[in-house]
Amino acid sequence: MTEIRFDDRVAIVTGAGGGLGRAHALLLASRGAKVVVNDLGGAVDGSGGSQKAADAVVAEIEAAGGTAVANYDSVSEVEGAQGIVKSAVDAFGKVDIVINNAGILRDVSFHKMTQDQWDAVIAVHLTGTMNVSHAAWPLMREQGYGRIVNTASAAGLYGNFGQVNYGAAKLGILGLTHSLAQEGFKKGIRVNCIAPIAKSRMTETIGLPEEVLNRLEPSKVAPVVAYLVSEGCDLNGQCFSVGGGYVSRVAVVECAGGILTEATPEAFAAQVESMSDLKTAEPFANAMAEVQKALTLAAKS
Repeated sequence: MTEIRFDDRVAIVTGAGGGLGRAHALLLASRGAKVVVNDLGGAVDGSGGSQKAADAVVAEIEAAGGTAVANYDSVSEVEGAQGIVKSAVDAFGKVDIVINNAGILRDVSFHKMTQDQWDAVIAVHLTGTMNVSHAAWPLMREQGYGRIVNTASAAGLYGNFGQVNYGAAKLGILGLTHSLAQEGFKKGIRVNCIAPIAKSRMTETIGLPEEVLNRLEPSKVAPVVAYLVSEGCDLNGQCFSVGGGYVSRVAVVECAGGILTEATPEAFAAQVESMSDLKTAEPFANAMAEVQKALTLAAKS
């Protein structure tokens, strides 16, 4: 197979000062991409800030013969996202690739969660993903090409105790991905996402044994992301669970369902088991396809 390269491509990687973002940035740069290494340099909870993390990754890239610039803006602010994209345009003239990876944690059980803990996580993960994508979107539309990879999580797909804020943001990112994939298709933009598990400052806080964390190197996730942002990849609106070498497509599916025999809660109670059978489940291309199925079945009842 021909080597996948990114010569003459410009990539933005948010949260690239360590962990997954660093792995993405290093791999793309090693294959010819010019990279904007964005990192606020804050703590895991998003507090504080420092230029050291982003600068260190830029230094790594340059030492290996690659090209990169650092950016320290916050993705949670519209002006920050615009600043990230401006860094790419000022340094390299365009934006071809966006990898939305920046994230924080404010883990707490729901009954103890404060509004600030909710708002902060939503702002970085969900709104931050939107902000950076929105700032790059007009450039990608104008040039008729773009690749975006967003970062979801198993916590969003399936839920996790103590991560209501994080899980809500991450599942929101999946919905954002699906809709952007449809809006960008005709303009040559492809949008996908990953639900990764990898060793990082964030996963080190959730109590996984050291021997497990050591098998979850970020370098085992980066190749999947690199393919998804490559010119030859025409996948769109997809999500992949990735970690430790494991890769699996994740999809929102719906079973065959049925029509209520009568409009009463008792009728649903009697039919709920058959209406929950996922043996014949299938994904839908978009919301209207799902609605059409429901309307077709209803018309036959």
